[in-house]
Amino acid sequence: MQNRAIAYAACVCGLLLFLSPVIGAQQLITGAPLRIPPILEESSVAGSTTDTGNESAAENERVFDLTVNEGSREFVRGVQSPTLGYNGEYLGPTIRVRREDNVRLRVFNSLGEATTVHWHGAHLPAEADGGPHQRVPAGETWEARFRVEQEAATLWYHPHLKGTTAEQVYQGLAGMFIIDDEHSDSLALPHDYGTDDIPLILQERRFTRDGRIDYSPRMPDIMRGYFGNALLTNGAAEPNLEVSQELLRLRVLNGSNSSLLRLFVDNGMKMHQIATDGGLLSRPTEVEQVVLSPGERAEIVLDLRGLEGTHPRLMAESNGGNTYDALTLQVAQSLQQSEELSATLVSRKTPSDTNVVRTRDFVMSSMGPGGRLTINGRTMDMSRIDEQVKLGTTEVWRISSRGMMMAMPHNFHVHGLQFEILSINGDRPPVHLRGPKDTVLLYPGDTVEILLEFEDYTGVFMYHCHLLEHEDEGMMGQFEVLP
Repeated sequence: MQNRAIAYAACVCGLLLFLSPVIGAQQLITGAPLRIPPILEESSVAGSTTDTGNESAAENERVFDLTVNEGSREFVRGVQSPTLGYNGEYLGPTIRVRREDNVRLRVFNSLGEATTVHWHGAHLPAEADGGPHQRVPAGETWEARFRVEQEAATLWYHPHLKGTTAEQVYQGLAGMFIIDDEHSDSLALPHDYGTDDIPLILQERRFTRDGRIDYSPRMPDIMRGYFGNALLTNGAAEPNLEVSQELLRLRVLNGSNSSLLRLFVDNGMKMHQIATDGGLLSRPTEVEQVVLSPGERAEIVLDLRGLEGTHPRLMAESNGGNTYDALTLQVAQSLQQSEELSATLVSRKTPSDTNVVRTRDFVMSSMGPGGRLTINGRTMDMSRIDEQVKLGTTEVWRISSRGMMMAMPHNFHVHGLQFEILSINGDRPPVHLRGPKDTVLLYPGDTVEILLEFEDYTGVFMYHCHLLEHEDEGMMGQFEVLP
């Protein structure tokens, strides 16, 4: 699949550059130390608002407050670009919780327009999901309450209001959401947040000639992707990170709107992938590159022994035609010893469809009725339930990407749960994709089968393409979990 990403980028690059407006190269501020998002501190319970989540979460709650802000940031020296952020001017703090925690997330919207906050990848009640039904009007507060009932993972949060998700994310609304548990704590993995355990939010962005983030998509941008001319890593271009440990863990999120990113290290060194969207792999898997579509995450570990005093760079190649310096590592002359990476991370069984009660088909089309972006020939309707499933059952969803030969790839994101990939074009997925997933990439013509177990919660959830311009254009549907 990773080799297919390279071939796909090469064949469409010229056409995409022709269709997209040509914007001059910017003198972005580069080379600053990597910004590490702070861990969000707990708040007092005082001042709570109406509970919209799980009533059982009242005991021993961990309460967190987020304010959705307007702001500005200097990406080009001397130029302030308007931005959005959580508890700040751009991006947001890292929310860190543990399995079995009861959490209450209070969101105050200080914007001049409505928003939502979706906890991407979280297994939680429908009322707490933060999708388009959980609208937060300007000047109001919304609460999500739930018990953390999933394994250690790197999730994230972002807006999800119908029709404005792409623009609000593009302006900076995103943050990491990390879950820990006793098992992951016991493993020989880098665990020191900000030192050898580093979150990376990668965003391809388009800057205008006057140095501001530009979001003004035309129809070609909507159909093929709103590509950029710069890559931001935790909100800055080409940052660097001083490293003094032998092993370095990177929790990587592709936070771009519609750009696929192929990640590799410029010196050709191998990486060890240890986790997918929703949790650890069975064992560390050696890879030369990692391909992430928007919304996907991967945890990778770099072994820097023998690289003392060097400056290897994590590179990101976009299918929009650019290759970026995502992060430069300044490796110390002498490294502190790290534990040897655990050979086994978690016990996972090979997915089986033995208990499957139904297989459903989802056709993602770039040229549906009326030339629209559709799933099963339909665009999103908030008043329509597209699929109904039964609580406690297991299903296979077969997703296919159809349309013009040169159509933009799609990906498929399911709210409220993690799934397992059964097959990609009839073949078992590669080892680095055999972990819990909530978002899966499809190139044109692909067919992917995923296994879903509907546990714990009833209610209405979303499924959609996570290329955000496609989502806003209606490439989204709703499924209801019935008792």
